[in-house]
Amino acid sequence: MGEIKHVSFESPEVAGCGPFLPPADSPDSLRLSIFERIRAMGAVSRATIAKDLMISPGTVTTQTSALIEMGLIRELPGAHEAGETGRGRPPIALGVEPDAHVVAGLKLSDLEHTAVIHDFAGRQIASATMRASENRSPECIVDSTAELVEDVCRSAGIPVLKLSAVGIGVPGFVDPSKGMVHWSPVMECGPLPFAALMSDRLGLPVTIDNDANLVALAELWFGVGRQISNFAVVTIEHGVGMGLVMNHKLYRGARGMGMELGHTKVALDGALCRCGQRGCLEAYVADYALVREAAVATNAPIAASTEVPEVLERLYADAKAGNAAARSIFERAGKYLALGMGNVLNLFDPQLVILSGGRMQYEYLYSSQMLDEMASHALNSGVAAPPVEVHAWGDLVWASGASTLALSYVTEAQLSVRAGNAA
Repeated sequence: MGEIKHVSFESPEVAGCGPFLPPADSPDSLRLSIFERIRAMGAVSRATIAKDLMISPGTVTTQTSALIEMGLIRELPGAHEAGETGRGRPPIALGVEPDAHVVAGLKLSDLEHTAVIHDFAGRQIASATMRASENRSPECIVDSTAELVEDVCRSAGIPVLKLSAVGIGVPGFVDPSKGMVHWSPVMECGPLPFAALMSDRLGLPVTIDNDANLVALAELWFGVGRQISNFAVVTIEHGVGMGLVMNHKLYRGARGMGMELGHTKVALDGALCRCGQRGCLEAYVADYALVREAAVATNAPIAASTEVPEVLERLYADAKAGNAAARSIFERAGKYLALGMGNVLNLFDPQLVILSGGRMQYEYLYSSQMLDEMASHALNSGVAAPPVEVHAWGDLVWASGASTLALSYVTEAQLSVRAGNAA
C-alpha cells in the first residue's frame, strides 16, 4: 500500500470551522445552511455565499440580516476572503459573532478526563484536565464531571451558567438520542441516563456521545474531514473505537450505537474483552490487551499498582531494543488491527482511513507489514485501497470533538432546527 502519511495538529486554531456542507435540500434549513457556511469560511462575503449555496443574492441579504439581528453573525469591516484579488472596493465579509455563545466539551476516560471551552466561532479559549477517580459509581462520575466543568470555566474566567451547552464523550455503548450510557468501562452501572443527570446537576443542556465519534467530529470540524464527504477514524487508546462520516454527516446507526469496531469479532471463543464477550478486536489491540500479553510473555504478573502507560513504555522499549517476545506482542496486535481495518474497507469503502489515539506512538501498529496485511484482507476489486493516515492531535482532540456536539445543539436550537439529544 505504500508509505503511511503522518499528520500532526496543534490546537485547532483555523480560519473557520465545521464541514463545507453541500446546499441544503430543505428551504426550512436555509438559514442554518447560510450560518454554517459563514462559520466554515471564517470570513465570507454575501456574494460568495449566494454562489456557493446556489441561491439568490436577495435571499442571502434577507437571511444574513436576520442572523445579524439575532446576534449570531457580524460584519467584519476591512476583512476579506482568502484569495480575493479583485479590483475596487472589496465586499464586506461576514463572520460568526464569537461571544454569542460559549460551550464546553469533555471527554471521560479510564485514566484522565479532559475539557475545553470554545466560543461560537469554534475557537478554543480554555482547557483543563483531571485525573480519573478509582470510584466509578454514578454519583462519583457526576460529581467529578461537574467539578471538571467548574475547573475549565474557572480557567476561562467565566461562571458555569455562562455556558450555553455542554457536550460529553463517554467510552462504551452510548445512545446519544436518549442520553443513555448502556455500558462504559468508566462507570460501574447498568443503563444510566447520564445526559439528564448532568443536565440536572449543571442546570444546562447536556448532550453525550461515544468517545470515538468525537475524534471523527473533530476531524469533520477542524481537520481533513471538512472537505471530505466519506472517511473513517479508528482510535486506539484504552479501547478500540471507530467513527464514520458518510456524506459529511456522522453515522451513528439506528440506536446511536453503531461503529463499535472494537467489539467486532476476530476470533471465535478468543480472548476475553472488558465488555464481557470473547474474541473482540479490542481484546487483542487495546492497552489492557497489550499489558495482559506482556504478563504472559514475561511469565510475571503485573503489579496492580503499576500504571498502564509505564508497562507499555517498558514493553515498547524492549521491543525497540530487539526483545523478540515484546516485539511479537506488538506485531500480533498489528495483525489483528489489519484484519479489523480490512473489514472496514470492505464494508464502507471510505475515501480515507485515519488512525488516531495515544497508541499510534507504536509504529508496529501501522508498519508496512500491517498495511500489506490490511490490503490482503480487502477485496481485490482492481481499485486502489484508500490512503491511511496517522493523525496526532494531542489529548484534547476528544474534548474538542465533544464541544462540537454542544455547538451543533446550540446552533440548531437557535435556528429552530430540532437539536435532538440534549437533556
